[in-house]
Amino acid sequence: MTAVTDAAAPAETAAETAAERRERVKRERYYSASQWTLIWWRFRRHRAAIVAGAILALMIVLGLFAEFFAPYGTSERNRAYLSGPPQAPMFCDDNGCSWRPFVHGTRTERDPVTLRSRAVPDPETRNYVALFVPGEPARLLGAIPIQTRLFGLQNGERLHLWGTDAQGRDVFSRTLYATRTSLTIGVAGVLISFVLALAIGGVAGYAGGWIDSAIQRVTEVVRVIPVIPLYMGLAAAMPKEWSSTQVYFAMTLILGLFGWPTLARRIRSQLLSIRDEDYVLAARLAGARPARIITAHMLPSFTSFIIVDLVISFPYMILAETALSFIGLGLRPPAVSWGVMLQQAQSIAAIEQAPWLFIPAGFVVLAVLAFTVLGDGLRDAADPYSEAR
Repeated sequence: MTAVTDAAAPAETAAETAAERRERVKRERYYSASQWTLIWWRFRRHRAAIVAGAILALMIVLGLFAEFFAPYGTSERNRAYLSGPPQAPMFCDDNGCSWRPFVHGTRTERDPVTLRSRAVPDPETRNYVALFVPGEPARLLGAIPIQTRLFGLQNGERLHLWGTDAQGRDVFSRTLYATRTSLTIGVAGVLISFVLALAIGGVAGYAGGWIDSAIQRVTEVVRVIPVIPLYMGLAAAMPKEWSSTQVYFAMTLILGLFGWPTLARRIRSQLLSIRDEDYVLAARLAGARPARIITAHMLPSFTSFIIVDLVISFPYMILAETALSFIGLGLRPPAVSWGVMLQQAQSIAAIEQAPWLFIPAGFVVLAVLAFTVLGDGLRDAADPYSEAR
């Protein structure tokens, strides 16, 4: 019995030594890694944030390459399928099963209540779904000419996964184009406001004194401007002959120019709290310029706050564009955004007879939730007091 115990002791010691060695190597890697490497190590443990980031990445890809993923353009109409319900691909029906997905054809009949003609599925016909089908000429990313769509029907019929609106336009295709418009307005608006907040808040927090007081008075003036009357006035001031592209850039600038005060004040307060720290004074004595002191020494100390505020600003920009377009103060047709699509679906008839027109609202909710969860994950990852496990 004693011999067995003595033989097991060296093996146990060796196992503990190997475990300690792995722990030592892990800690050496942790303490020698850069700040961004540590942020990535912490972030990839946040599964909800990873899922949210994947959802946003998918939405961005679908929006950027909408000409390929969307079967039709934003203005293409199917006059034989006005306010048509969604067509869900299936593999089986009353006539049997098939290894290829298909949708039923349509026939026209009169609604017994409204006495209007409507398209209904015809269970006797099948239209098979195919990949990489020819479509209308378009330009991918505005430069690459293409005539192929990801999916469609083989016999030249039209496929409407999410139905059509009152003018026969495909809701699925328009939603993808609207995703690109709404997300790019959000990104561009946040970048504009972030640059302004970084410059204004950085100068106020680093300089202090009368410069800080003057900047704060300007910030207060911008903050107290009533938003809705301001947007109403700006919308009325936009010339009616402006194209959708010009209105798009105007909306982006407006959202960016009036979205910086909150972030600027947070940056200013953080800089005021650390402007007298030893490492800041050492950088000044070493002859570093104020711009380098702010960007290289002061801002990295509260990167987590900046990341959280920046990411959380995205859903506010998206909601602002959607709300303004919904009430008619933002983008105007023929531009396509989530707000424009919802604005065209706010009638009682749409709510009762075509509820699929509210599908873009689900995209708005999904994008806002994804940005919020992603911001929480980045905040936890950028926290310098958390340790990698």
